[in-house]
Amino acid sequence: MKKILVACGTAIATSTVVAKKLQEALEKRGLAVKIDQCKASEVESKVHAYDLVVATTEVGDTKGKPLVRTVSFLTGIGIDADVQKIAKLLGT
Repeated sequence: MKKILVACGTAIATSTVVAKKLQEALEKRGLAVKIDQCKASEVESKVHAYDLVVATTEVGDTKGKPLVRTVSFLTGIGIDADVQKIAKLLGT
């Protein structure tokens, strides 16, 4: 199972919305993923345990892990393209 870290400024509302919508979209594609949330400032210390980072703001060093910076899950514009990109980065 692939693991995704979703980061926003405070790890409260924004990352919760993104994580939920991303989980639903990937499940519709038949992809089983585990998604956790964190503050943007925590990415560098947590990224080692994840396959991909999705962020709504600037984040620190992702230690070579792929990063998708997007607000599409909040605006509704471009979600399909971002889900496709994320699925591809996960190697599915």
